[in-house]
Amino acid sequence: MTYLVILAFIAILGSLAAALYFMLRGGKTATAKSRGMARALAFRVGFSILLFVCILVAWQLGYIHPTGIPPGR
Repeated sequence: MTYLVILAFIAILGSLAAALYFMLRGGKTATAKSRGMARALAFRVGFSILLFVCILVAWQLGYIHPTGIPPGR
């Protein structure tokens, strides 16, 4: 499970880097630049949702357990 989370974070950061690249360099036209940036940001959102769902499934299957935060005094 740890490797899946690390891989998901790397994918999220990679898609953010791709969006930054398209924002700064992009294509030859403004349309190509915005299309590439929008696609990269859409992948980031997709990876984030996938990570969240995987964490919920792992919790339901018992692969991970919440540690709990002690209540304040």
